Formats: sequence, structure tokens, C-alpha cells
Amino acid sequence: LTVLLKIRGTEFVLVGLSDAPEVRFPLFVLFLIIYLATVAGNISILVAISTNTHLHNPMYFFLGNLSLLDILCPTITVPKMLEALLLENKVISFHGCMIQLFFLIDVVGTEIFLLAVMAYDRYVAICHPLQYMIIMSRKPCAHLATGIWVAGLLNSLLHTSLIFTLSFCDSNEVDQYYCDIPPMLALSCSSTYSRELVVLTVAGAIGGSAFAVTLVSYIYILWAILCMKSSESRHKAFSTCGSHLTAVCLFYGTTIFTYARPSSTYLPNQDRIVSMLYGILTPLLNPIIYSLRNKEIKSPPAG
Repeated sequence: LTVLLKIRGTEFVLVGLSDAPEVRFPLFVLFLIIYLATVAGNISILVAISTNTHLHNPMYFFLGNLSLLDILCPTITVPKMLEALLLENKVISFHGCMIQLFFLIDVVGTEIFLLAVMAYDRYVAICHPLQYMIIMSRKPCAHLATGIWVAGLLNSLLHTSLIFTLSFCDSNEVDQYYCDIPPMLALSCSSTYSRELVVLTVAGAIGGSAFAVTLVSYIYILWAILCMKSSESRHKAFSTCGSHLTAVCLFYGTTIFTYARPSSTYLPNQDRIVSMLYGILTPLLNPIIYSLRNKEIKSPPAG
């Protein structure tokens, strides 16, 4: 393989998938079906929310944002992976790699913030039900949504600028099926210590603060549910929060494992599986989780 990475503006080769012909096509079919199912499922959630007036409330407003992110996340990585599997074209340009990483980190960071906001929304709904529509009125919800999208964008700008000012000179093979922070740090031939320190600090601060908000919210929620006298009220509260808690556990666990550790611990085979969990599987499961556990989405009231 010709190494073309002496200067910027050249190419990377994504080598995170099998070269065996007997494996490539079945993988192509599998990931294509998963991708199409993911897009269809999340679009169906968006359509249900936008067309049913009973779902025009803060919880479903944020769920709509989550569905949009769950469409964008696999769309950033899966089409290139499908091209590599079907056409054996694993090459991605320097700028293409930079753009892919930028949008991926943007979406991942935004979703981390969004899940924390959704936890706070459930806290207000269950712990302060009489004030819920005042605290979570349209204007604060719009400000929160705008804030998390802007925060995700700024977070991505920082990380992308840190990664793509590194030098890449020994190899152009990215040991992953898309461009991401850990394999790019592992590929660089320049010192990554200061950049890794920033990445770990920012990832720790963002992930830690979002997790703290979520954890504290659910501690209060659990206490409020246990204090409810009606078993029907407890069941309804558990039902509305259970879907969000499932999504949180899936997403936070995999993203923290991926980004909140040094590149020296990067293990391509293991990290590839983990990245598929949050980049491909979670966006597929979220519509299933929310629709199966939520009666309003499964069978919204008539009229």
C-alpha cells in the first residue's frame, strides 16, 4: 500500500472491516438493513410527534430531537462503510475524514447534552407536576434545545481542530471503519500528550456533568415514585422514565468507554464493537424502546 501521508490534503484508508469476499456481502446486507430500519424507525417517531397534537409537549419535543440525532449519527458513518464493503473503496480524503469526524463528534456531544436535558425534563414532570408546563414551557425548551446543539457544535470544533493539526507521516491506515478520535490519535506520529489531555479533560467534564445531572434527576425521581400512594401512578411514572433510562445506559456507557480514556489503551477490535453499539445499534433501538414502552406513541388518543 502506497503511503501518501507526508503532507496534508491526501488520503486515509479505513481498514476496520473484513477483506474476506465471503464476509463482505453478508455484512453489507446486514448493515444496509439496520441502517434503513434505523432511518425508518426514527422518521416514524418524528412523523408521529409532528402530526399528533397530543404529543406536542416538552417530552416529545426532546424525543424528536433525539430521533433526528439518531438519523444523523449512522448517516455520517454507515454509507462510507457500505461503500467499502460493496465496492472495496476504503479510501477517504483528508478533508473527507475531517468532515466525518467533525459531524460525528457534533452529533455524539449533542446527544450527551440532550439525554441530560431529557432527564431533567422527567424530573420536573414527576417531582413538580403542577409547575411542569410553566418551567418547561415552549420558550425554555427552545432555549435548551438551541443550547445543546450549539454546545455540541463548539465541542466538535475544539476536538476536530485538535486532531487535524497533528502530523500523520508513517501510515495512512485508520484502524476503524470511520474517522474517530481514538484511532486518529493512535495513527499520529507527532506528540499527542497535550491534545489527549484536552480531549480527556473536556470529555470528562462533559460526560461527567451530563451524567451527574442525569443521576441526580433520577435519584429525585425514584424517591418521588416510591412516595406515590397509587400503584397506577407509580407504574405510569416508571413507564415514562424507563425508556429514557434505557437509552441513557446504552449511550453513556459506550461513549464514555470510547472517549474518556487515553489512546494508549485503544484496542481496535474491541473499540470497533463498542463504536457499533452507540453509532449503529443505539439509534436502531431507541425508536423500538420508546414506542414499545410508550402507550401514547403506540396508540395515541383519537382526535
